[in-house]
Amino acid sequence: MASLFNFRKAGAAVPVALSPLVPVATQDAGLLAAPAPAPTSTLRIGMGQLLVEGGEPDRNLDRAALMIAEAAARGCDLVLLPETLDFAWTHPSALTEAQPIPGRYSDRLCEEAIRHQVYICAGLTERAPSGRIYNAALLINPQGEILTKYHKINLLTVEHPYYAVGQTLNVVDTPLGKIGVNICADNFIDGLAIGHTLARMGAEFILSPSSWTVDYSITEEHDPYREKWVKPYSILARLYNVAVVGTTSVGYIVGGPYEGKKSVGCSLAVDAAGIRAQGKFNEFAGDLVVVDIPRPVRPEKGTQIGEMLLRKGFRFDTLPV
Repeated sequence: MASLFNFRKAGAAVPVALSPLVPVATQDAGLLAAPAPAPTSTLRIGMGQLLVEGGEPDRNLDRAALMIAEAAARGCDLVLLPETLDFAWTHPSALTEAQPIPGRYSDRLCEEAIRHQVYICAGLTERAPSGRIYNAALLINPQGEILTKYHKINLLTVEHPYYAVGQTLNVVDTPLGKIGVNICADNFIDGLAIGHTLARMGAEFILSPSSWTVDYSITEEHDPYREKWVKPYSILARLYNVAVVGTTSVGYIVGGPYEGKKSVGCSLAVDAAGIRAQGKFNEFAGDLVVVDIPRPVRPEKGTQIGEMLLRKGFRFDTLPV
C-alpha cells in the first residue's frame, strides 16, 4: 500500500526502454541536447486504462475502484484514470444525469483515495450550480480532499452541445511534486498553450485524463497516436523538463456523436528522457500500466523560463507565413 511520502530513489526505478522522440519544429540541436537536472525522487503512477461504458456510471466506478485497489497493491503513489469515466465521453445521459462536484460520484473516488491511501486523478462529468455541464477532472489526496477541479478548455466541436468551456488553470503543490491537470484534447498540438501555461505555472507533472477515439476499422498496425500525441507531449516535456501523463479509456462508444467508434487505450507517459510507458492498443479490456517517473527538477521561475526557452531555440517572435 502506498504511503503519502512513499518516494523511491530514482536509481531504484524500474528500468524502462525509452523510445526515441520524434523531431519537433520548436526543437533545435541545443534543445535536444540540453541535459535535465538530476531528479531527487521517483513517483510511481498507475495508469488505469479503464473500460468505460456509455451511460453506466455505477459499473464504471466499480471498475475504477478495482483498478485503484490494484494500483495501491502494486505500490503506486498516484492513480490516473480516464476522461468522463462516469457516463463516458459525450454520452447523451450526461446532459440529464450529471452530478455536482462534490457529489455522489466524486465522493466515491474520495472514499477510494482514503481506503487505499493514494492520490487519484480522474475525469468526471459535472453539473455546476449554474446548470452548466462540464467535462471535469479532479485531483484527490489520500485524505479524500479534492485538491483541484479542472474544466476542459479545448473542447472538440462535437463536445459543444454537451459541455461548457472551462475558464481556469491551476497547479497544486503536493508532497509528490507540483501537479497540473488538463484533459485529452487540451494537449492537441494546436491547443498546446494550455500545457505551456501549466508549465509556466511550475507544474512538474501534467496529468491528463483522456478518451482517445478512432474509427472502428483502425487496428494497432496503423499506430494512430505517434504523431497525434507523442509529438505534443514531447514538446512540453523537452522544452520545460516536465512529465506529461495521459490515461485513456477503452471500449466501443455507444450513443452520442461518435457512436460506433472505439477508445483503444495507448495511454502515454513522456518526460524529457523520452517515452516512459505506453499502454496497449486494446478496445475490449482494461489494463493497469505502472510507470516510475523521476520527479523533474525545475529551478527556473517567471522570466527565467523564457530565458531558458530562448537558450533551447524556442522562438517567441515568429508569425505564420
